[in-house]
Amino acid sequence: MFTKLPVGILGATGIVGQRFVQMLEHHPWFEVAWLAASDRSEGRLYGDAARWRLKMTIPTRVAEMKVAPARPEGAPKIIFAALDAAIAAELEPSFAAAGCAVVSNSSALRMHKDVPLVIPEVNPDHIKLLECQAWRKKSGGFIVTNPNCSAIGLVMALAPLERQFGLDTVMAVTMQAVSGAGYPGVASLDILGNVIPYIPKEEEKMEEETLKLLGRLNGGGIEPGGFRMSAQCNRVAVEDGHTESVSVKLKKKAKPEEIIAAWNEFRSAPQELHLPSAPEQPVNYSIAADRPQPRFDVDSGKGMTATVGRLRPCAVLDWKFTVLSHNTIRGAAGAAVLNAELLKVRGYLD
Repeated sequence: MFTKLPVGILGATGIVGQRFVQMLEHHPWFEVAWLAASDRSEGRLYGDAARWRLKMTIPTRVAEMKVAPARPEGAPKIIFAALDAAIAAELEPSFAAAGCAVVSNSSALRMHKDVPLVIPEVNPDHIKLLECQAWRKKSGGFIVTNPNCSAIGLVMALAPLERQFGLDTVMAVTMQAVSGAGYPGVASLDILGNVIPYIPKEEEKMEEETLKLLGRLNGGGIEPGGFRMSAQCNRVAVEDGHTESVSVKLKKKAKPEEIIAAWNEFRSAPQELHLPSAPEQPVNYSIAADRPQPRFDVDSGKGMTATVGRLRPCAVLDWKFTVLSHNTIRGAAGAAVLNAELLKVRGYLD
């Protein structure tokens, strides 16, 4: 009989930490065995410490677990991390140095040369970078990251185009949900009836991470993608789901039906390996004239599918379209869980 692997969650009381609890509750391979959060939560029952914000009921077993200190001592060897960047920069290396496999949602180490930044459908081979990490060589521990919540939906839409036609220029304008700011997020008087055209460091993350994700593994590093990338990021009054208006210039001429087929037929390692959290169709094109919309499309593929729509010619570049992805599932906890599943089948979590 298969025994599930015990896993821990760092930053367990936040929105992304809660999404980890949700996604791992009935996972066939992993079981939550340890929870850690800030000092104010330490020693409390998780059900009391976490201000539960998800629509599902908090699992009884997890609610009755005691929140542990955020230290490697006593932690399981597989850690899902949902920490603020400043805290992650200090804590995640300490867990890796102690021999833990840290599957991180934090931005702190994403752009480090030897840290894999991975979307399993897009660049599963980048996982190999972890073998270059000093932690891996000394203790067996390592850190693997998933991208920013706005970059991940964009890159899932770009990857099929890059594979078939090549990318020359990408311009993206985001309309990002308030849940992307964590809880309590953005003050209601700031966001209701308003658009905030600034999210600290978000545009830089999108531009840098997109080039790394669509780059090429070259020995102990990544050669960034060879295209130009520009992002403008906005916070809007939507609960869940990042919507992005994208324009692209391709290296090869493409017909609209060829582009749509590239999206709809896109499959990669997670689908071939039948990973538990992988959607059957990672990218789906909606033919409706007014889709995708967060209200109707954000939960596609249990929140793991990126929905694309409104493909049309662009008078400045070649083509423009809209892409929507769930920012706390595919853009955060779900992305990390899928990375852990890939790590397991590749033999890194034995």
